[in-house]
Amino acid sequence: MSPLNGHKSIRKDPESCDRFPARRHFSITPATIRYHQDATTPPVGILNPKSSPSSPLPSQAMAMRALSSPRQLLDRLQQQIPQRQPDPPEESILLRILAQSLVLIGILATDIAAETHMWVWAIPASIIGSLWSWHRRHTRNIATKFLLAIGMLIALVAFFYNMLVGRELNDTRLVLAELLVQIQVLHSFDIPRRKDLGYSMVIGLILLGVASTLSQTMAFGGMLLLFLAIGLPVLVMDYRSRLGFRHWFQPSPTAPKRRWNLGNLPWIFALTLTIGLALFAVMPRLPGYQFRSFPMSAPVEVQPNFDNRRVLNPGYVRDGQQNGRNGRRGTAPSEGAGQMDEEFYYGFGERINQNLRGQLKPKVVMRVRSQAPGFWRVQSFDRYTGQGWQISRNDDAKTIQRSPWAYQFYLDRLVTLNKTKEVVQTYTITADLPNVIPAMAQPKELFFPTQQVVRMPDGSLRSPVSLIDGMTYTVISEVPYRNRKVLQSAASKIPLAPGNTNDNLQIPPAIAAKVRQETERLLATAPSPITSDYEKALYLAQALKQRYSVQQDLPSFAKDEDLVEAFLFKYKGGYRDHFSTVLTMMLRSIGLSARLTTGFLPGEFNPFTGLYIVRNTDAFALTEVYFHKYGWFAFDPIPQHPLIPPAVEEDQTFTVLQQFWNWVAGWIPSPVSGFFNRLFGPVLAWLSGVLANFIRLFTQGFFGWMIAAIILTSLSFLGWLGWQGWRKWRYAQRLKRLPPMEQLYQQLLDWLTEQGWPKHPAQTPLEYVQQSIHPAQQAQRIPQSPLIPQILQAYVAWRYGGKAIAVAPLAQQFHHLQRQQWRQQWQKQGRSILRNGFLKSEKSRKNRRDPK
Repeated sequence: MSPLNGHKSIRKDPESCDRFPARRHFSITPATIRYHQDATTPPVGILNPKSSPSSPLPSQAMAMRALSSPRQLLDRLQQQIPQRQPDPPEESILLRILAQSLVLIGILATDIAAETHMWVWAIPASIIGSLWSWHRRHTRNIATKFLLAIGMLIALVAFFYNMLVGRELNDTRLVLAELLVQIQVLHSFDIPRRKDLGYSMVIGLILLGVASTLSQTMAFGGMLLLFLAIGLPVLVMDYRSRLGFRHWFQPSPTAPKRRWNLGNLPWIFALTLTIGLALFAVMPRLPGYQFRSFPMSAPVEVQPNFDNRRVLNPGYVRDGQQNGRNGRRGTAPSEGAGQMDEEFYYGFGERINQNLRGQLKPKVVMRVRSQAPGFWRVQSFDRYTGQGWQISRNDDAKTIQRSPWAYQFYLDRLVTLNKTKEVVQTYTITADLPNVIPAMAQPKELFFPTQQVVRMPDGSLRSPVSLIDGMTYTVISEVPYRNRKVLQSAASKIPLAPGNTNDNLQIPPAIAAKVRQETERLLATAPSPITSDYEKALYLAQALKQRYSVQQDLPSFAKDEDLVEAFLFKYKGGYRDHFSTVLTMMLRSIGLSARLTTGFLPGEFNPFTGLYIVRNTDAFALTEVYFHKYGWFAFDPIPQHPLIPPAVEEDQTFTVLQQFWNWVAGWIPSPVSGFFNRLFGPVLAWLSGVLANFIRLFTQGFFGWMIAAIILTSLSFLGWLGWQGWRKWRYAQRLKRLPPMEQLYQQLLDWLTEQGWPKHPAQTPLEYVQQSIHPAQQAQRIPQSPLIPQILQAYVAWRYGGKAIAVAPLAQQFHHLQRQQWRQQWQKQGRSILRNGFLKSEKSRKNRRDPK
């Protein structure tokens, strides 16, 4: 026997086990183990010579020799445990490079979304780790594993430090992403096998998902496309690696001359992208923020000499002094002629000067994630100065202190009879703003990174510090519904205590009579007399839009010239905000309580990020009117603006699809887009309303869920019926294209398959005929009829013999056989049901007669 094949012969030869004790095969019973544990009292009958006159069995003797020492016992037990061989190292360099590229894209996407700079150290370290792992892929790397474990523990300690000491509990997404990046960098030093590369790819995908939640710009879209383009070949290569192919272009064993077609990748990429965009476009935008921990920046320290009456607008002079931040000095005066700052809107301050001229240069100032679009309200002014406005109750500012253990401010709410809806908004500041806090109407909770905030009597909010680039805060507002029928019966009158005056009715006496006369003249042009205060405000706002124009080259007003009087009687128009000032004065002249309010338009909605992009040019002023018991409601008299600002009644479920259609319509001629709007507009509007109402059922408690479940079940049943009808129609259409004999043959095969007698693909029709008349088929539940072999033989004669067959009689007999078989099955089931029922009734009667 040669040494090379001695191993096999040894395992087959039982007598050679003594020469090679390491290769013996035996079984250890619990009794033998107990015997070894207590050698002084061996169990009777088990390896005990005194218990039996016969000598020990050979297996018992072998076990006794094997258990002569604890070390040998451990060796034997270890040999009984199956040893799993580790996976071989991954040898494909291209797969490693592409897998690592997915991780690098995830790191870059997180940096772009969070505006951090982790890539500076993470990407070089990850590349170095990948090279080290490739070089050491065939070694165990015990020391490296210990060092990596220590590094991961340090990263975990740093994570908890940032969470607790760094006070990042308000938004943990970024610190979690940093921890994941650190773990991945450490993991890159030990990725010898394919499954380790799979872990890295999953981490890259998770980082991309984190980036998607942090992203507020379209830059993330490029990273997503790049990840998809690299991910597709990586998935293919990973699958080939699972099959055992070591190289990317290694031929398949079943097709040695064929290589994988790289030209399919672009088509797969395009198809995946098209399907993804289509699903994204039709996906409903459900209301977000179903959790109660909202995004907010890290806490900001406030100077101890905080003055809650000041509004710091860096572009404008305050109280005769020039103030600014980072060396910037305000140049626009608080009163008199002057030039508007090109960056900062003039309407944010303790007083505003509407005699300034100039325009703002567009600049993104914040991004807003909101459950509904709205007017991002900033502050209100109640005292008109002739060429501007000021706040008469600025000294009544109320400072609110939050708990040091919570980042939430609870704000007083206006008592109202009107129905309201809770709307959550998260604001991310992208450019320096004054220390005013934009929010939708009636904020009730504020998550802001300071210990104090200021609430003004008009409900607006101020910060002790300016809003700087990168600051994030969240507001929860109770936004009132705008019910026109209810507001028509409400009077614009503020209840006052005796001796108090309504500042929202103030108007300079010099212009009061002229403005009132012009207001009544405009109201008289209505088709019918207007008696409702709400309808008066609507009509006057619409009249200003139609009868006056925006004038960009308006000259500055003289020192004693009144803005409202010059607008109505001299220039027949003015700047955008002048329209709101004029409407406010006209409403006051006829006894309606009105004020001027500044803020931001909703901005441009980005359907891909779900954010509203707000620019400094979106800032403007509108008029708010008070209605007793219902609160303040806004009216916009500026031309080319909606008469009513966006309200919570507007459904935003399918905004993405609407935005996509608007983008497509911008590229096609107007007549074509108009035709499609008239053709599909009503249908899409109806469908959108139906889906929105269905989704709203899930917010109406238990009964809403039950109704939704019933609707889903019914729709599923109807869908199943439609699918079955579609299959039958397709089957009929397929049969129509076949010759008559082929139709009958195919119908016979399908019917026999349903009866449990399918034709094997390797069987010929003649073999199928022999099987149909075989006696063994009598034991099966298969219809036994001479018609079946007759049809099969006729098909063979037609198909292979070219004979003409009279198909009509055979088809008639076959349909009769189908009906007969169906009738027999129903009769058999009926008899079975009756028999079971009879047996149960007999058994119950017998039990009653004989209880035992």
